[in-house]
Amino acid sequence: MELALALEWDDQVREGVLKKLKLWQQRNNKPPTAWVTELVEHFNTLGIALPCPELGELLVSQICFDNNHPLIWKFIHHALSSRLLFPLQILSLLSSNVLRHRHSHPHAFALFLPLLAQHAFSFLPTLSNNLKMVNSVDAVMRFSETYKIRDLELGHVFVLFFYDIVVALIDCVLIDWGFQVTFSEKSRLVTGGGGGDDEEDYMEIDRNMTTMTQSFEKSEQIRKRNSFTALEVLERLTESRKATILLQSVLLNMPEKFNCLQQRLQFLESLELASSELKSVNQVLTKVSASIRGVSRFDYCLRKHQLVGMLKASLRCNYRFCQSPCWVPFDIYMENAMDSRQIPTKSAIDVLTEAIKTLQILNQASWQETFLALWLSALRLVQRERDPPEGPIPHLVARLCVLLCIVPLAIANVLRDDSEHNSSSVQVSMESEYRHEMKSGSSMKLGLISSVQVLGHFSGLLCPPTLVIDAANQAARKAASFIYNTMNGKGESGTGIHANTNTKAGGNLRHLIVEACIARNLMDTSVYFWPGYVSTSVLSLSDSSPLEKSPWSIFMEGTPLNNTLINSLTVTPASSLVEIEKLYYIALNGSDVERPAAAKILCGASLSHGWYIQEHVVHHVVKLLASPVPPSHSGSQSPLVNNMPMLCAVLRGTSSIDTIHILSLYGVVPAVAASLLPLCETFGSIKPTSNSTGDESSSTSTSTSTYMTFSLAFLFLIRLWKFCRPPLDLCITELGVAVGGLEYILSLHNNRAMFSQDKLKSNPSLSDSASVKPVYIDSFPKLRALYCQYKSCVASALSGISTGNSIHQTANMILSMIYQKITKGGISSSNSSSPTTASSNACSSLMNSGEDNFQRPLLPAWEVLEALPFVLESILTACVHGRISSRELTTGLRDLVDFLPASLAAIIDYFSSEVTRGVWKLVPMNGTDWPSPAALIQSIESEIKAILTHVGVEVPNRSSGGSPVMLPLPMAALVSLSITFKLDKSQEYMHAITGAALENCASGCPWPSMPVIGSLWAQKVRRWHNFIVVSGSRSVFRHSNECVAQLLRSCFTSFLGTLCVSTSKLTAECNVNGLLGSTITAPGPYPFVAPGFLFLRSCRNIHNVQYVNDIIVGLVTEYSNELAGRRTGASSRHIKSNEVSLSLSAQSAKEVATLGASLLCAAGGILLVQELYKETIPTWLLSSRDVKQNNDSVGSYILEGYAMAYLLILSGSIIWGVGTKLPSGTFNRRKRTIEVHLDFLAEVMEKKISLSCNPITWKTYVCCLVGLMVSLAPAWVQEVKVDTLRKLARGLSRWNEHELALSLLHRGGTAAMGALAELVNVIESEHMLPCS
Repeated sequence: MELALALEWDDQVREGVLKKLKLWQQRNNKPPTAWVTELVEHFNTLGIALPCPELGELLVSQICFDNNHPLIWKFIHHALSSRLLFPLQILSLLSSNVLRHRHSHPHAFALFLPLLAQHAFSFLPTLSNNLKMVNSVDAVMRFSETYKIRDLELGHVFVLFFYDIVVALIDCVLIDWGFQVTFSEKSRLVTGGGGGDDEEDYMEIDRNMTTMTQSFEKSEQIRKRNSFTALEVLERLTESRKATILLQSVLLNMPEKFNCLQQRLQFLESLELASSELKSVNQVLTKVSASIRGVSRFDYCLRKHQLVGMLKASLRCNYRFCQSPCWVPFDIYMENAMDSRQIPTKSAIDVLTEAIKTLQILNQASWQETFLALWLSALRLVQRERDPPEGPIPHLVARLCVLLCIVPLAIANVLRDDSEHNSSSVQVSMESEYRHEMKSGSSMKLGLISSVQVLGHFSGLLCPPTLVIDAANQAARKAASFIYNTMNGKGESGTGIHANTNTKAGGNLRHLIVEACIARNLMDTSVYFWPGYVSTSVLSLSDSSPLEKSPWSIFMEGTPLNNTLINSLTVTPASSLVEIEKLYYIALNGSDVERPAAAKILCGASLSHGWYIQEHVVHHVVKLLASPVPPSHSGSQSPLVNNMPMLCAVLRGTSSIDTIHILSLYGVVPAVAASLLPLCETFGSIKPTSNSTGDESSSTSTSTSTYMTFSLAFLFLIRLWKFCRPPLDLCITELGVAVGGLEYILSLHNNRAMFSQDKLKSNPSLSDSASVKPVYIDSFPKLRALYCQYKSCVASALSGISTGNSIHQTANMILSMIYQKITKGGISSSNSSSPTTASSNACSSLMNSGEDNFQRPLLPAWEVLEALPFVLESILTACVHGRISSRELTTGLRDLVDFLPASLAAIIDYFSSEVTRGVWKLVPMNGTDWPSPAALIQSIESEIKAILTHVGVEVPNRSSGGSPVMLPLPMAALVSLSITFKLDKSQEYMHAITGAALENCASGCPWPSMPVIGSLWAQKVRRWHNFIVVSGSRSVFRHSNECVAQLLRSCFTSFLGTLCVSTSKLTAECNVNGLLGSTITAPGPYPFVAPGFLFLRSCRNIHNVQYVNDIIVGLVTEYSNELAGRRTGASSRHIKSNEVSLSLSAQSAKEVATLGASLLCAAGGILLVQELYKETIPTWLLSSRDVKQNNDSVGSYILEGYAMAYLLILSGSIIWGVGTKLPSGTFNRRKRTIEVHLDFLAEVMEKKISLSCNPITWKTYVCCLVGLMVSLAPAWVQEVKVDTLRKLARGLSRWNEHELALSLLHRGGTAAMGALAELVNVIESEHMLPCS
């Protein structure tokens, strides 16, 4: 229809309109209103839709300037009022002509200004010919070109025209007053798009035209009056609330363009016109300046007297010394990061960097408060290790790494990001009013320094553990020495000189924190002069204390690496990067003796305790594993073989539990895994040339064993990709692959490699990045084949081996070796039952054929591993049928691990899969056939039950009682093998793998399995008793949803208090210590643990992890309702009468939601958060809930909606952050998830979905969610489709939440500017605009 009507406008119509205009002007017998009426009737007769863009173009072309008659201007004025013409089009066409010719045609400018003042805000968003209007305006204003908007809408044109006309009027006034101004961008309306010299030339031509065409004096009077009129019009345009809304849209979505207006504003504010007769002009300038300044300062968030504004005000944390529960995400993340069973692939530095920025925004806190809360969380993490249960888990070293390395480096990242942001060319405040004041009051770095100074008030948290007492005293003595030397004019002491460590200096953890910050340039030595930082007694000893030389000083002086120096350097952390670089150079280029020694030193105390340079040590260790080819290398042999002693030293040094955990905290797991792949492929393919095996104690070779090097690399690799996970975990995918799997880790590495290469292209000086290359598993055929075999072994049972096959021959040799070990030990099989299966027959033939072979096979490791599943199936089958005894089976397995330690991976893989399949018979753990747990099992079971009872979890009594203890055969074999391993530091890597495998296997067995395993290990290692009991208590949560619900309720109770009167010990200390414990195990007869600690160590065992969402949402709802009942009064139906109590309840509801979000993210990460957005919360809104009668108040529904909105925002913020700098995958995932949830809300707003929850809950939820998102996570809004934002804004406007609706569209990016203009027009026509 629009196309057909458009064809009606042609030259004939155009000529008819021109004739009518000339006739009316000549006769002058009708007023312009009559002209308008006749023309409207004429167009209606022709069937041309009004307003007509072609008519507007025709009239403007006439009036500029061939027919510049006052009657035509009056006609245009009435035509605009009657909607014959579209005001936005006419004003755009006129401004593009009149402003440039205001000197030669001052009358036109004088007539244009009142027209602009009256119709600048006239906007009709729904026209039959919108596209034509947009194209007509864009042809002269060039918005799509200037502002880079692809799909220009009528709303965009409205907003951008208003902004352009404000800038243009300021330029006109300044130029006409004779000011020489140079702005970065000049108004296209004033200069005609040329700018620079073109403008000066054009203005000169315009002035010449003025003198030629009319009386100069009259023209000058009008021109002078025009400049003042333009200023008045500018004042009128900018003083309205509508102007503020439109200009702020430009500020928020095009800050670089708004900077042009800010430059003019600064120039206006610098003006002070001297003439007394211009006093009124100064007043107008002040008003204009204040109006435009109000755009930047305007707090677009909700007003304080509104409900959501009042709830939003409760976000501010007002607890002294940052003890507020709103900082608990720091504590939960740090404690969760200490779980040895997870080896995170993302750097803890990056996670904490985002967490710091996110929580500072969400809590509306100062930087001092934020950093202080961070330090306190890290100190609590360290102090929790005071009396830990001993066992194969990360201990104090990893926790100190967080306090002294990860936290300072995260803070350094925050400071760096802030510096980069502040150095950008565009500086506009996009913060809330509070944040603007906070940032202007104190700098981030001053906040950091003052936070460390305030730490002195927390003496209980600063007491150093025994491990670091000497280091703390040394840091205190260093400060004392600096102060003494400064006071006595001696300058700083030399590097590497340390005072006598026997001197007690009163050092504490704050001294270590300060040194860690100084090492990262976060503060300087002026902090040494803080009052009380160094005690007077230490200062008096500074000059008299004897000095001893550091072994690193001796090393740097050039002393060769002898045994004494090597040992000293290994146990003493380096103090500077120069020392590390020299050591790294020796490890790569030294002699055959020096290289492994240097690698050993590098992986010693410098890696575990070098807190001031640890990030550099980690970097160099990873580079060593990548094993660059030395320049002198030549020949066909792999350079890795030549580097084998050095690589073996690195692998040994990094294989401890604490060290691997430190590496994971730095996020180098993907890089390490990529480095291990070529090591495994190369050393696993080498056929040993001697009888040197993995059992070094029995080796006759003094050289490094190929088997041992391969085993260290291979077992290291499988620990990184969580080889021992239960098969169900393989179903959890991300990026199309199993999370934590080998492909997933390599994909992370390759993403980083591509990022590094892109960075290298943009900055060729970054030569170090050039070594980062993508790695693909297909490049390593041997490893890929075994990896595929592993996955097939998990998926299905093995088929039997066929005689003559190469794998059969290898299995034959391995079985012969095992049988040889059994017979040498004097053990013989004595069972008359004969095997009945093909597998047992195969085993029989293999064993018989190998009886005369007394040599261990010399096979490449890959061939051994390939055959092991068949070997294991054969010997298990033989054991079942009595051909070998249980003891012989254990002996054979242990010999296999001694022969090739990497065999442990194959054993665990096969046995775990067989336990899951459940096809093997149960065997009695009676002490005759298999080891018996009888001595301790009842004690272990009772202690496990006591731990669970202490945290409020009731479990049925499933004790084995008097019945015989039974385990599946593969499980019994695995646990029997595990207790044969030595408790040696060098074998930690084996305990770490075996322990995780046993726990996962036990999860697939009946309840007594974990106590049985724990009892056997507790008998072997009594000092691990508490660790074993605590570990055993976790198994109950895998399959029992009820136990999970009880534990989560206890977490809430221990942190927030109980909802009813209770004598539970969990309510004795309702804070972080109550939740996570001040120590890991509380003193007493049983190793009691805090409920939050137990949950963090158990949440990865939960089979139905989605259930956690439902429980947390239910608990948040329950606590919110109860809080409302306590604070607001059950009978209250009015909000205003209880604003104070409701605000206090809102603060408590925020704490409830904060705990819920933190636990939810720890339990399931991004998967649970996505589930929360897409399923859990929508289901919660769709469902009806029974509220207790005494809590059936408005306040209960309000707090319910608010708490759920905050839960959603905080959980998303923890996982994704609130900023824009995200990896593409994370960004897309966040965008999709938020879009799905807001689409659901929009559909409800459009009444396409019906809800069952209370309407007050629904309204509060939506308003709070949008308000929090707009205020605290505005980047999220820009990721949502404009249509969804339009629907939400329309719905909010129907609730009279106009300001919130406008705020939502403000943050929707340039795409939403059109929708904003439409909404402003709707609100203005139907209601009054919200006042500022």
